[in-house]
Amino acid sequence: MIYHLFQYLEKAGVDFPGIGLMHYLSFRAMLAAVTAVLMSMLVGKKIIRWLQSKQIGETVRDLGLEGQIQKKGTPTMGGIIIILSIMTGVLLFCDLTNIYVKLLVAATIWCGALGFTDDYIKVFKKRKEGMSEKGKLLGQIVLGFIVGLTVWMSPDIVVREKVEVKESVERTLESETTVTTGRYVSEDVVKSTKTTIPFVKNHEFDYRWLSPVKGVWGWYAKWAIYVLMIIVVITACSNGTNLTDGLDGLAAGTSAIVGVVLGILAWLGGNLIDSNYLNIMYIPGSGEIAIFMSAFVGALIGFLWYNSFPAQVFMGDTGSLTIGGIIGVSAVLMRKELLIPLLCGIFFVESLSVLIQRVYFKATRKKYGQGRRVWSMTPLHHHFQDKPAPAGAVIFPKPVPAQHEAKITVRFWIVGIILAVSTLALLKLR
Repeated sequence: MIYHLFQYLEKAGVDFPGIGLMHYLSFRAMLAAVTAVLMSMLVGKKIIRWLQSKQIGETVRDLGLEGQIQKKGTPTMGGIIIILSIMTGVLLFCDLTNIYVKLLVAATIWCGALGFTDDYIKVFKKRKEGMSEKGKLLGQIVLGFIVGLTVWMSPDIVVREKVEVKESVERTLESETTVTTGRYVSEDVVKSTKTTIPFVKNHEFDYRWLSPVKGVWGWYAKWAIYVLMIIVVITACSNGTNLTDGLDGLAAGTSAIVGVVLGILAWLGGNLIDSNYLNIMYIPGSGEIAIFMSAFVGALIGFLWYNSFPAQVFMGDTGSLTIGGIIGVSAVLMRKELLIPLLCGIFFVESLSVLIQRVYFKATRKKYGQGRRVWSMTPLHHHFQDKPAPAGAVIFPKPVPAQHEAKITVRFWIVGIILAVSTLALLKLR
């Protein structure tokens, strides 16, 4: 709102020192981040007290983990704090007419409502399983389909392609021709199914290459493949964050690290000069995503004030599904979804550990009559927290004693930082 107010005043001819600052993404990004941090810290305590007054506490199933029983009764649904903080920073300092901001706001509200419904069923209906897995999956797929369809149909979501040019200069005396080759960003914007991929010369991959047909049907096929990929990415990110939310500060801290990188990538991809220098895709208008991600990171940092060990509040599915949805949607809109397995490596490995554990347990139970495990407990963070399993009970027993959850959380943050730096380093690898 402040951004649009300044725009209105400037058009009306009002002039005062600092009125032009709202043109700078950097200034608005800093304001959005600070606002989200302060909002999270200010309203956090009040929301926690309200949750306590309503007896909205965590129900704990005793798995024999150290400190687990002490968490019983800790207020959950703290994701409300994150959502309010994000939306405050976004509504004040983002360009609300921007298509990318609109989609991210819609994703925040959609995933927040989905997670809130799940938490509501658990807390108020006293059904520990919450929403069915099929119900949550359907909600995530619908969101992915809406985002994918918008990317396909909206005239505002375009890219400017790099065009290769050759300049030939003839040397008369030597009878030679020197050819210099360069690439520049064209003035023409196009609807494209191209995305960013590391390790190749131009950092680009086109989903058109996966189309089994050519011609008119090939055009529909490539967009169908792209929309399907968008659905997979958003669903996977949302579920991956949900599974990682198991220790105090783990999901919030790891997601904040991911948010910083996504903000940097949005900044670079939305800037003509920087994107051309780094030879990455230039996406007009995507710089506003950097402001949204600044508010996102600020909200998570503020939430960590109450969620760090020992946690005074848990984000619940209200927060974890929202965080994952925002990460997935922003990556898709910036055409960076193929970097997600590396950037969100923590979420990826956590999800993979659960999948492998389930498949192996069912297969061995069918074969031997008794299920066996790969790790002592999943998601993977609980494997390091759990007590050492008896010899032969699991494929990968822990080589060290059970670790305190605060140590596990910090070590996962460190791994997340390494993955984040590695993702940014890929921008210069050909």
